[in-house]
Amino acid sequence: MNPDDRALYEEVILEHNRNPRNYPKNPRGATHHAHGFNPLCNDEITVHLKIADDAIRDIGFEGSGCAICMASASLMTEAVAGKSVAETEALIDKTHRMLAENGPSEGLGKLRVLEGVHAFPMRVKCATLPWHTLRAALRGGTETVSTEAETPSCPQPAGQ
Repeated sequence: MNPDDRALYEEVILEHNRNPRNYPKNPRGATHHAHGFNPLCNDEITVHLKIADDAIRDIGFEGSGCAICMASASLMTEAVAGKSVAETEALIDKTHRMLAENGPSEGLGKLRVLEGVHAFPMRVKCATLPWHTLRAALRGGTETVSTEAETPSCPQPAGQ
């Protein structure tokens, strides 16, 4: 990561950690919820969605976690608000590939800043937890999403 990209990464992560968007928020009339936990870092979040007409009409999250987890959740809520469920599922897949598999970041807009997580491999699970929790909420999951156990919404990266 070049010094300019690293500085931007740190600036955005710190800003979203200090002032997370859509936090703490449980939207009035929320229709979908999911809870996620990362035991390695003690990140714990709950994602709340209000879905109507197959689109995310409102989103919020609660919980606590490291700066990377909180920033990822904050960026995520901004990125998916107003999107259809199908668009959100596609964005989850694309973001997961970027974060967990060092995949391409084109087309991710502001989420590209999370690409900087690759400089800190132990923090990838911190960044992906909100996204796995969002997927569980979309799918009506009732079990806690954990970064340490494979679940349908949180597959383990290849080689683990």
